[in-house]
Amino acid sequence: MPSLRQSYTVTVEEPAAFPFVKHDLRRKNHPMSRSVLMSTFMGFLINQAKNKSPQGLVGLRNLGNTCFMNSILQCLSNTPELRDYCLRNIHRTDLNNTCRAKAALMEEFAKLTQTLWTSVNNEAISPSDFKTQIQRYAPKFVGYNQQDAQEFLRFLLDGLHNEVNRVAVRPKVSVEDFDHLSDGEKGQRMWNKYLEREDSKVVDLFVGQLKSSLTCSECGFCSTVFDPFWDLSLPIAQKNSGEVTLTDCMRLFAKDDVLDGEEKPTCQRCKARRKCTKKFTVQKFPQILVLHLKRFSESHVRASKLSTFVNFPLKELDLREFASESSTHAVYNLYAVSNHSGNTLGGHYTAYCRNPTLGEWYSYNDSRVSPMSSSQIRSSDAYVLFYELAAHPHTRHQTYRL
Repeated sequence: MPSLRQSYTVTVEEPAAFPFVKHDLRRKNHPMSRSVLMSTFMGFLINQAKNKSPQGLVGLRNLGNTCFMNSILQCLSNTPELRDYCLRNIHRTDLNNTCRAKAALMEEFAKLTQTLWTSVNNEAISPSDFKTQIQRYAPKFVGYNQQDAQEFLRFLLDGLHNEVNRVAVRPKVSVEDFDHLSDGEKGQRMWNKYLEREDSKVVDLFVGQLKSSLTCSECGFCSTVFDPFWDLSLPIAQKNSGEVTLTDCMRLFAKDDVLDGEEKPTCQRCKARRKCTKKFTVQKFPQILVLHLKRFSESHVRASKLSTFVNFPLKELDLREFASESSTHAVYNLYAVSNHSGNTLGGHYTAYCRNPTLGEWYSYNDSRVSPMSSSQIRSSDAYVLFYELAAHPHTRHQTYRL
């Protein structure tokens, strides 16, 4: 471990340095100042340096086909802002008063995260208390059947969000006409309306906004719809030759889709069903982008799994070609992968995560945690990819000496 005299570089984004401070001060008016948070953060770094065994390298016991849960929990534990949100107990200031007594899922998730990052030794811990709470929130996960990791992630994030939603009472949904606005203004108004009902640290990190454009082939009228998304499920591109890349999958997701025949929608201008072209672009990129590779498919006969190798970048995933607006900053760095090995009849989940403190990659296989080379991260088992938005070129870096 580095000595206490070694300098650490802490990235502070301007002008919104420590965005959670702004959200909390604006909405809660609690007395937690930026200096207190900074002091707490530096204390955490000092404890990291003093501890002989690096933190965050603790395994999770398999309770019986719970590898899907362990894999996702390790990916979330290595999500820096979510980890710090739990380590500093900031989630307690956000607990929704209307469900404070029921906020056991967020508490257990925070306790589990804290244990993973403050354990004196690296002995694996049991997530049994957490499992009790997630299955109360989502009875689908009662028992010990193997489950889908991406589906589990969606349920978990939804549960955490509901318990720390800054909106105590959701306003009634009102229908407003934004068609007279430009697409940029319309998208922003729709996003603001979403935040009037759904506003939490989880939303701050994981939720983006998709723009769906529908163009009539007869009159050329283009209508737009804006929807929030928590992750993107990407179809896996197929090629006769050459490797399949993540960009190929994104292009397949975003490609023009012709709606004809029974799929013809009604054109708002023609007032009749017309052949139209549908296209997706990303209006707002989230801080944490979760990309789900659609390896599993259902059919009337049997389920199947695609084991196609998809090549994805570890650094500088540039998604600007999929942005609605050309000026959007959309460059991401990979920090975690949830893997699935095996087939639809039986398989096993693991996680590869970049430790945010050490900057090194580790393999999380239930109870076992071991270092790994970055050259081992890409495989045909990659299932759910976790990317973090890279610092904007104008981000200011400050160095603090301990």
